Amino acid sequence: MELDTTDLRLLDLLQTDASLSNQDLAARALTSPATALRRVRRMVDSGLIERRVALLDTQRLGAGLTALVEISLDRQGAEHLDAFEQRAVADGAVQQCWRVSPGPDFVLVLQVRDMPAYHALVQRLFTQDANVRNVKAFFSVRRAKFEPRVDLQALLAP
Repeated sequence: MELDTTDLRLLDLLQTDASLSNQDLAARALTSPATALRRVRRMVDSGLIERRVALLDTQRLGAGLTALVEISLDRQGAEHLDAFEQRAVADGAVQQCWRVSPGPDFVLVLQVRDMPAYHALVQRLFTQDANVRNVKAFFSVRRAKFEPRVDLQALLAP
């Protein structure tokens, strides 16, 4: 999909605040409301814009424990990797699931209320799976940056 400067302005604005009305979005992108609506719909339909979400403050919600977990499996056949991945992504505490290489097979980002909630997750995802060989968890003590924004200029620079 070819993107021009108007598309990039629209994407940049939506990354900052996806709740903008179409009129506000168009005004800030220096285009007409009809053009903004048409272009955003095209980017949604093409899958470039996956979805629009609200980012929540996990501390205020009481989900105060973030863990980054490396998982290594005994058997790495496609069916074993797929089976673990399906179980992981189905669990609500798993915010991100990355299949990685080299090193562990998966890296998960987990968000739970507290250590007992983490232990419950360990039981349901890791301990009960005979194919999980190794689990290495890192617990966040402070989040210095969390920015899901994509640096569009860096990606599109020659």
